[in-house]
Amino acid sequence: MADTRQSRPATRSAATGKGGGRRPAARQPAKKRPPAVLRVLRKVGQGTAAATGNAVRGIGHGARDVSPAVRRDGWAILLVIVAILVAAREWFELSSWAGVAIHWVAAGTFGVLAYGLPVVLVAMAIRLMRAPQEESANHRITLGALMLAIMVDGIIHVAQGQPSPTAGVEGIQAAGGILGFLIGTPLASLVSAPLAIVVMVLLALLALLIVAGISMREAVAWVREVSAKVRHGDDEDQELDLPEHRTLARSGEQPARKRRGRARQLLDRALHGEPAGEDGLDSYEADEAFATAAQVGRTDFDDLILDPEGAGRPPVTEVISPYEVPQDAEDDGAPWEDAADAVTQAIPAAAPVAPPTTRIVPVGEQGTLENSAPYVLPDLDMLVKGAPHKERSAANDRVVAALTDVLEQFGVDATVTGFTRGPTVTRYEVELGAGVKVEKITQLSKNIAYAVASADVRILSPIPGKSAIGIEIPNVDRETVMLGDVLRSQVAARNDHPMAIGIGKDVEGGYVMANLAKMPHLLVAGATGAGKSSFVNSMITSILMRATPHEVRMVLVDPKRVELTIYEGIPHLITPIITDPKKAAQALEWVVKEMDMRYDDLALFGFKHIDDFNKAVRAGKVKPLPGSERKIHTYPYLLVIVDELADLMMVAPRDVDESIQRITQLARAAGIHLVLATQRPSVDIITGTIKANVPSRLAFATSSLADSRVVLDMPGAEKLIGQGDALFLPMGESKPMRVQGAWVSETEIHAAVEHAKAQADPEYREDVTQAATGAAAVAEDIGDDLDDLLAAAELVITTQLGSTSMLQRKLKMGFAKAGRLMDLLETRDVVGPSQGSKARDVLVTPEELASTLAVLRGESGASVGTTQVEPDGEDGEWTER
Repeated sequence: MADTRQSRPATRSAATGKGGGRRPAARQPAKKRPPAVLRVLRKVGQGTAAATGNAVRGIGHGARDVSPAVRRDGWAILLVIVAILVAAREWFELSSWAGVAIHWVAAGTFGVLAYGLPVVLVAMAIRLMRAPQEESANHRITLGALMLAIMVDGIIHVAQGQPSPTAGVEGIQAAGGILGFLIGTPLASLVSAPLAIVVMVLLALLALLIVAGISMREAVAWVREVSAKVRHGDDEDQELDLPEHRTLARSGEQPARKRRGRARQLLDRALHGEPAGEDGLDSYEADEAFATAAQVGRTDFDDLILDPEGAGRPPVTEVISPYEVPQDAEDDGAPWEDAADAVTQAIPAAAPVAPPTTRIVPVGEQGTLENSAPYVLPDLDMLVKGAPHKERSAANDRVVAALTDVLEQFGVDATVTGFTRGPTVTRYEVELGAGVKVEKITQLSKNIAYAVASADVRILSPIPGKSAIGIEIPNVDRETVMLGDVLRSQVAARNDHPMAIGIGKDVEGGYVMANLAKMPHLLVAGATGAGKSSFVNSMITSILMRATPHEVRMVLVDPKRVELTIYEGIPHLITPIITDPKKAAQALEWVVKEMDMRYDDLALFGFKHIDDFNKAVRAGKVKPLPGSERKIHTYPYLLVIVDELADLMMVAPRDVDESIQRITQLARAAGIHLVLATQRPSVDIITGTIKANVPSRLAFATSSLADSRVVLDMPGAEKLIGQGDALFLPMGESKPMRVQGAWVSETEIHAAVEHAKAQADPEYREDVTQAATGAAAVAEDIGDDLDDLLAAAELVITTQLGSTSMLQRKLKMGFAKAGRLMDLLETRDVVGPSQGSKARDVLVTPEELASTLAVLRGESGASVGTTQVEPDGEDGEWTER
């Protein structure tokens, strides 16, 4: 490798004259050393400064070990001190030089609003003391309050005639202060004073919404509620037309103020040993009473309130929820959480139970790292219940008799010992006699199908875990498996992972759940109408019913444009539903970048999995690097669902295949999981790299044996009967499991989607579907032929043959398009000009292929045919690349 370093000119020891001769160097006078006393004093000063610096740095290092809660309390106390000083000057006319300075700062900045500044500072201090863990909410309230103050100052400044600082500071202090002058004067001169006031009033309204943390729709609903209460009084039977998640009083409930008053009265009676009364407590009064008891430090809620004498106590129902907060979690002074736990453990059986909330991180562990706004999961009762499962029918007995006749007719020593009925098929168990080969049964598959009058007979030899052969025969009376039954089952209750989804029922009638985080990626394939879209709907609905947007975020790709539109606007989406295949390819590239960013954090803080990182962040163990202002937050699971892979592979096969390959190879530990669905399971769609990196498969009915081998690497899917009948092969299993997929209707999907929309608004990332940096630099003359141009450039550079006829043969295109591509390569200095019938000269070497393709894509920082020179090694030597 050639050394391209340039030698630096030697430093001249003397100035040169005009003729190039050297002039004699001027003789420098010798420096006198300072006296010994001064040298001693300088050494003493340097030693004292070093000792002081070390002491201060030691104090600062120890200050970093102070608890974050103590530091937050310090900020609150500081705000109270500032509020006292401002109030002493603005309210009580503090006469001193400090009072004058405070007035100059407070009134000069906020104007007449300085009189209310102490109240605002005290309110902010109280907020920091009461809710220190809600850092994002505190920042939002501070921003909204500052924005509101600026707008009000601007309105006052314009209303007072726009005084100028040149006329004296007294006029500014008596109006809107410097803030009012900076916002009011330019706006009034731009749009006139009346319009400026209108604009600032609307911006002040926006600031109020930011402080309250609600949208305009919710604010209007709240105003309607208040106005309805003013018009109709506190009528407990009055129904208000409010959004479901903001309804404060439902029909049949007492107003909150009356319930709290009655609860306190009943608690006082209970504390003095008096009975609660003949009418007792309803569930909402019990909630208030339990909370009141928690505030006074009493834990015997049921003994005190429900029955102080211990007799006639109503029955208690234990509510089991996978989202229950652990009882051993820390409690940071929140009595209402204790009351909620008490209601969950001891609530009257007749009282309705509210939908469980998600796994809220206990107060004191979460700190100030993520938004702790409550998100109420949908009630599972909104999903329809299915019919009871049948364990036996007359059709099963007829099939057993037919199988026995076939075995007797062909002289096979075997017996039908039993069967297990599933929703779609029934598995009949056949045990062989001594010395009978298994092939004796498998050879009779067509005879068995003829005897039972069914072409869809599947033989398992043997049944996994049993010394018996299984013969799966479709049921005449099929059952529909409802998703609600799967999510309400004991299997779902034991698996509280947010990425757990309901699959359906197996052949034995048991419910099947799957954890997408352990698959870690899933390939779903099947012919049209086999049940693939129904499974995708069940999967997304399961996520909506069991996970919050803080736990799972989704990217939905729907090239067919009609399958997933029902989920538009749910808060779990990280971007609107993608229907353009090109944008889908860009979204997959963004997922790769997100994966790299997560791995950077895992490597930086020393974790191997995103679950360990999130657990450490919630516990407050992950701190930003010294000097960094970054706020560490938890990473949600990212679920990418592609509803039709074939369409993406037709539009951008190379980019999609590369992105899928990187995601499936690396994204497991980063909490990113991919679900690929297609109705065309062929080798050109499901490539070898996809199959090698997607270990979990779900195959619905396929049209041929070849398609079944592509999906499962084994036969079997071609014998499925459709309508949700599938073979499920999770990672680590050698044989697939036959399941009947769960069904969820559009009405149930609408209910779950509307509930999710009512809980939170989506927070979209704008950079998901944006083109990569430099994509806009692609020339307009290339147009939609970029992929063909890249292929032509790669072919010409690797073969070093600039021939138009070669492009026609290799790329299978016409002469006109091949000639146009060759002209484009000529304008980019890849090939030389035309030489008649001779091939063009190739101006780029194969070593420069990567940089040439980058330039054709429009990426910045690259050049065609140039040698890049970069520093190599720590010594700073420059070498060619």
